[in-house]
Amino acid sequence: MREKFRRNGDGSQGSSPSVGGRLRALVTAHSVAGQVFVVQLALVLLLIVAAVVALVFQAQSSVRDDARQRSLVGAESFAHAPGTLAAMKSADPSAVLQPQAEAARKATKVDYIVAFRPDGVRWTHPDPRLIGKRVVGPGFREALKGRTLTDTSTSALGTAVATVVPVKDKDGSVVGLVSVGIRAGRANQRVEHQLPLLLGSAAGALLLVSGGAVLVNRRLRRQTHGLDPAEMRRMYDHHDAVLHAVREGVLIIGSDGRLVLANDEARRLLDLPADAEQERWPVAELGLEPRLGALLASGREATDEVYLAGDRLLAVNVRPTAPFGGPAGSAVTLRDTTELRVLAGRAEVAQERLKLIYDAGLRIGTTLDVGRTAAELADVAVPRFADVVTVELLEPVLRGDEPEAALTTELRRMAVRGVPEGSAIYRVGDVLRFVPGTPMATSLESRRTVLVPDLRRSEEWRRQDLEATQRVLDARIRSLISVPLQARGVVLGVASFWRSDRSDDFEDDDLTFAEELTARAAVSIDNARRYTREHTTAVTLQRSLLPQALPEQSALEVAHRYLPAQAGVGGDWFDVIPLPGSRVALVVGDVVGHGLHAAATMGRLRTAVHNFSALDLPPDELLNHLDELVSHIDTDEARAAGRRPGATDGDAVAWPGIGSDTEGGRPDGGGTGITGATCLYAIYDPVAGRATVARAGHPGPALVHPDGSVTFPEVPVSPPLGLGASVPVETAELTLAEGSRLVLYTDGLVEDRDRDIDTGLAMLHSALESGGRRDPDGICAAVLDAMLPEHPSDDIALLVARTQLLGPSRVAEWDVPSDPAAVAPIRAACMRQLESWGLEALEFTTELILSELITNAIRYGAQPIRVRLLHDRTLICEVSDGTSASPHLRRAATTDEGGRGLFLVAQFAQRWGTRYTPGGKVIWTEQSLDDGPREGGPDSAEDILDQWDDVPAL
Repeated sequence: MREKFRRNGDGSQGSSPSVGGRLRALVTAHSVAGQVFVVQLALVLLLIVAAVVALVFQAQSSVRDDARQRSLVGAESFAHAPGTLAAMKSADPSAVLQPQAEAARKATKVDYIVAFRPDGVRWTHPDPRLIGKRVVGPGFREALKGRTLTDTSTSALGTAVATVVPVKDKDGSVVGLVSVGIRAGRANQRVEHQLPLLLGSAAGALLLVSGGAVLVNRRLRRQTHGLDPAEMRRMYDHHDAVLHAVREGVLIIGSDGRLVLANDEARRLLDLPADAEQERWPVAELGLEPRLGALLASGREATDEVYLAGDRLLAVNVRPTAPFGGPAGSAVTLRDTTELRVLAGRAEVAQERLKLIYDAGLRIGTTLDVGRTAAELADVAVPRFADVVTVELLEPVLRGDEPEAALTTELRRMAVRGVPEGSAIYRVGDVLRFVPGTPMATSLESRRTVLVPDLRRSEEWRRQDLEATQRVLDARIRSLISVPLQARGVVLGVASFWRSDRSDDFEDDDLTFAEELTARAAVSIDNARRYTREHTTAVTLQRSLLPQALPEQSALEVAHRYLPAQAGVGGDWFDVIPLPGSRVALVVGDVVGHGLHAAATMGRLRTAVHNFSALDLPPDELLNHLDELVSHIDTDEARAAGRRPGATDGDAVAWPGIGSDTEGGRPDGGGTGITGATCLYAIYDPVAGRATVARAGHPGPALVHPDGSVTFPEVPVSPPLGLGASVPVETAELTLAEGSRLVLYTDGLVEDRDRDIDTGLAMLHSALESGGRRDPDGICAAVLDAMLPEHPSDDIALLVARTQLLGPSRVAEWDVPSDPAAVAPIRAACMRQLESWGLEALEFTTELILSELITNAIRYGAQPIRVRLLHDRTLICEVSDGTSASPHLRRAATTDEGGRGLFLVAQFAQRWGTRYTPGGKVIWTEQSLDDGPREGGPDSAEDILDQWDDVPAL
């Protein structure tokens, strides 16, 4: 509408109409001002026309009256003039009266003076030709009766105003008549002479009145903003309906701070006096609340500011009126928000609870830890739903078992929030048993939520412990909701929500929310319980498959660490395997994935490595055999899955490969291969101080030198186990100084979802440099302290071995020529070496073992033949030759001449075996340093000789 005002030329900014434009805008009939102006102008014109007509008629009437008066005076004067009567009685009245009449006519400026006889014959006339003729018309008949007659009559000179006066004789008889007339045309001429003045006066009046109307209408135009009547009618028709029917108070306050307008709702909300609007009361005198009164009097803008008015809360909006076309002042709207506040409060509570449920879904169950999940429930509920929360779980839940809800079952407190743990009646970890009848016990037994609105009036709740419950009341705790934690039909424990007198007491509406919140936590707790059960099973299996204790050996000082991933046990393993000749094999492996399948696979591979190690294979051959074994296992299981009942050619299922994280089952329910395993195998020889290392898809070792420097030796990498595709495995020979630390690990140590392997190796390098001079156990601790992630996503196996050398004084070697006669000297030298080592008790059995082994090497072997004695934890005898033919133990028949030598060796030696070398083989034996006879062995030399009849001459 403001735009319409500007279109109609209300004088607003940006509107500069011309004079013509103003005039056209003024006289237009669309606006109220224009219509009023047209009506005023029409009325003025009508009045002026009426006035002019009236003045004309008035002038005409006045002229006629004047004509009547002049004719009367003229006629009276001529009739009663001296000599008139005598002239009429004379013999020739015309001769006397004609000159007198013409003189009088000219003197009085009348149109005619006619004297005539009573019979109507003229004595005088301005037209001498008419003298003697009769007067036209019967009007003079009345004058014959002696009366003066004035009338408009028609004569020879035309229509005129004439007066007829009788001339009487002394006896009263009418001697003659005098008629004096003034023509109507002359009277009209007088009026016409006055008409310009009349019209000029009318025009002046018209201009004056029109100018006033223009001024008035301009004022009216400004007041009505150029609105047309329909718009004004519509505005005023709806004014009262809009102003007084709305449920929102409206005030108009002038710039002087006085009340200008108030609608019915404003009067009701503010309880205004009845005459406040009519009397324009000042706002300060309306009796409003001081803050509200100050706001209304100040005139400052306000938006939905809440003020108190009696027992109501009003939302107040204040806006200035001047920018919107009104006079300076303020427009105020008042809205009663008391009920809205109540509804808004309920909506806010509902919204907050929805937000709390959403947050609970995000924050509860972030881990598969029962205790942590219970604590997360308490963290979410405090303080947004309750002031204090306690959570207790049944004892079997903590072990992963499925509990049976019974009042006799013990519960363990898992979480307390809202009060310091030290001030709680039961602390986290305490075992408690609820007394029957208490809200918690009732909740567990009935599997329903229990509400105690006022704990001060609950005798059942106080049965648990009168003294402790009194402490709770002293802490101003007033209300309780006890909710059973149940999921999948299993009761897991109870969650208790407490409120103090600082909050509203729990109501029935809170029960549903507490149950929903607890149900979410119960599902997560049950998931954690089930995971705990599976995890415990997997850990038990894994622990049973890992080394329970490291074997005794002298070559290496070994320390180890094994940490399962938080997500579940995996397939990482390590091993320390003693080998013949004081050598030790170090093994670290990794099966990709977690769970029972990974643990079982790890056990299979560890067993296979032990079996291959018993054959004393070099690292490259052992990994080749292990790779073939894994390939065969995968192939066999794939065939078995393909031939399962009901299987078709289209049932092929992709096998998990490297990087898969299976939990022990294929999608089709068939067996699961072990593809994706890696392994590093190293053999350390303490005599030579060398380590032979080979790896299949596994991270290489780290080496800490005796001076503390750290290197990562280059070890050729082969494909992971099962993916070798007949590719030969390469080895690396490392010469290790005594005191060197060989560090073997799995990729979980150096690689994580938050860091790549290069970063992990750099961190390992730094950790080994800082703690490399420690013993192996200290190095393990230092490495894990520096590198262990907060939440490991993969297993970590770490093996640190400090090298030791078998000194020259404990090693004796002899070359043996291919001559049976050389047996005796070599045997004698060996006996002397045993005496120097103080092993005289082993001389006899050692002599027999060496005699057999050397004789067999000379008889069946080839050069070079060597004998080596090692004094370690056991006495080790080694006889090597240049052939790969291996002797076999058998029991000789009574008719056989030979074949009993290896049998005797096996009887006297603790262990014996054959090891193949690139240049031949080594037959070795181990004898315990204990000089007592071996259990199950012969008791005397006679027993031996009875079984050994082919002893050569000594």
